[in-house]
Amino acid sequence: MAVVITGKNLKIEDVYRVAYGLEKVELHPDAVGRLKNCRAFIEKKIEEGEIMYGVNTGIGEFSEIVLNEEQIKQFQKYLIYNHSAGIGEPCPVEHVRAAMVSRINVHANGNSGCRPVITQTYVDMLNKGVTPVVCQKGSVGACGDLSPMSQIALLLMGEGEAFYQGERLPGKTAMDRAGIPIPGLKARDGLAAINGSNLTAGMAAIQIYETERFLKQAEIAAAMTLEALMANLKPYDERLHKLRGFQGAVTSAANIKKMIAGSDLLKGMKVKVQDAYSMRSTPQVLGAARDQLRWTRSQLEIELNGVGDNPIFLPDDGIVLTGANFQGSPICVPLDMMGATITMTCVISERRLNRLLNPALSVGLPAFLTKGAGMYSGHMLSQYTADMMIVEQRILSMPASIQSIPAAADQEDFVSMGMNSALKTRQIIDNAYGILGIEFIAAAQALDFRDFEFGAGTKAAHAAIRKIVDHLDEDRPLFNDHNNMMRSVKNREILHAVENEIGSLSIY
Repeated sequence: MAVVITGKNLKIEDVYRVAYGLEKVELHPDAVGRLKNCRAFIEKKIEEGEIMYGVNTGIGEFSEIVLNEEQIKQFQKYLIYNHSAGIGEPCPVEHVRAAMVSRINVHANGNSGCRPVITQTYVDMLNKGVTPVVCQKGSVGACGDLSPMSQIALLLMGEGEAFYQGERLPGKTAMDRAGIPIPGLKARDGLAAINGSNLTAGMAAIQIYETERFLKQAEIAAAMTLEALMANLKPYDERLHKLRGFQGAVTSAANIKKMIAGSDLLKGMKVKVQDAYSMRSTPQVLGAARDQLRWTRSQLEIELNGVGDNPIFLPDDGIVLTGANFQGSPICVPLDMMGATITMTCVISERRLNRLLNPALSVGLPAFLTKGAGMYSGHMLSQYTADMMIVEQRILSMPASIQSIPAAADQEDFVSMGMNSALKTRQIIDNAYGILGIEFIAAAQALDFRDFEFGAGTKAAHAAIRKIVDHLDEDRPLFNDHNNMMRSVKNREILHAVENEIGSLSIY
């Protein structure tokens, strides 16, 4: 079923499905009507000779320069040319597709002023699999993601490059093969195509979708480790967390208890009176991540359904407003914080890993989870790898949103650096898959040494891990195990196995 674009109800899940080619998109008839109405309004203003920023003026420091009729015709082309100034390897196809559906939804509000054919061309490109080649780096997050969005807009002129059916092709070739006419650019079309933080928003939507499911997997790993360490489970009583009142902690505790349901640990086994913080604080820590993530989702869905242009055209009021709705700060601040909470989640994961490996802390488990300690080192070096990735995450958790550097002769003297937020959060998440994968491996190994009845969720997770990584009897190179498990966590294989067995875990 297609994602219907209205301008007002685009969800994180919609962006994810379109980005990964799981759904087509179509413009709602009301959105088409708004596009036509706004375009008629702007064309009337042009005929009347009203001065409008970026339509019949230059941009940035050149905003006071008024263009003549011939210059207006050429300006949009040169605008896209000079803003196509990125650098680096191409963005993943999914990120570009996410940016495009984000931009289409902005247009659907009917305040951007481009011709409807521009928006429809982007719809056709998504539905027919033409994805512009876009450099990963170059945006400062105001006036939006100008550089990457300009590389997308090059295809509107039959220029640039695109991926199509597995090939990297000249833009015109890709469009021709897909049967998509080249619309060209007229007044306002170019700026309307690029003037928003849409690549940042698209990447953030994908990252939020993944992080919501990553946190469920963090709870699965925590539950396995708690069973392997024969934890006192009183800290996971829902009543405890309701008394404090944070919903994230209530959800995390409930998910972990659901995992462990049926375990002998809940049937009177002898356990410590009180465990270390890394064992009993998991609901509070992961709960804090959940509560922060709820805010990040809220901010991103506001952005996805808002109008991020400059200027903004209000046909019903007969006015053109200039401002700074392109500014990326409202989304890159929560994105920075989301990255930091993912790092926090990984730090507590590594502390649980340490308790599994350290014979002084592991409640009778063999040192480094090997019976041949001395001859064999077991999972000693797995912790090294996790630690290295956590240090990288900590470095990347420095907020980008405070890193503004002025540009454009100080006309653009504060920028969000939102693209840096999106790029570094992507790296934090990718590391998180590896770190959590190492805890999964160690927890499964530790459970192999225990002889009591585990919870139904723990057993399902253990079985899923054993389809990927074998028990470590004798030392072997571990990089294959680490990489295979990292891919499995990214693909949510363990999560699917657990939820098939015990039902869905809650996200919020």
